Amino acid sequence: MKVLLINGSPNEKRCTHTALAEVAGALEAEGVETEIAWIGREAVRGCLGCGGCAKRGDARCIFDDDVVNGLIAKAEAADGLVVGTPVYYAGANGALLAVLDRMFYAASARLRFKPAAAVASARRAGTTPAIDQVNKYFQISCMPVVSSNYWPMVHGKTADDVAQDAEGLQIMRVLGRNMAWLLKATAQVPAPEVEPKVMTNFIR
Repeated sequence: MKVLLINGSPNEKRCTHTALAEVAGALEAEGVETEIAWIGREAVRGCLGCGGCAKRGDARCIFDDDVVNGLIAKAEAADGLVVGTPVYYAGANGALLAVLDRMFYAASARLRFKPAAAVASARRAGTTPAIDQVNKYFQISCMPVVSSNYWPMVHGKTADDVAQDAEGLQIMRVLGRNMAWLLKATAQVPAPEVEPKVMTNFIR
């Protein structure tokens, strides 16, 4: 079993990474392999809603010049997904949202039924709307959202600050253990039948 953890911060080894590393450590202690993938600092295109990914037929975005298709491949190969984000203006990092828009538009069917969780890092506030924002990608894609003993957030201006957030780090560890438990509990259970999507238009 393997879980992919996506670091959605422009800073590779700071607060968000510290939180994800704590989750990863708990998963590894339960025998689950992990990989932390960073979205990087290069420019990321937003989704055009062009439908080109559907025409390709391989669950990949038509734009192949940034991290998105590589992350899709890693997420497809993993059994679970954790997405971490810093908080900017009480929401998730815009570059991360651009990545997730294209990942899920192209490949949500390939991620269906994989346990997932969102993690947010902030100096002070804005974590719960950021977590909710990221969770929506999972909820619309039939992905079970893994819980902890509190909302999955850490606080601090620096990685050293986060390392002193005892409650936040415990939340991350519990999240990792809960995800490992859910992965093991569902490993031998067949996925539910998928109904064809019903679309209701309100303006006719």
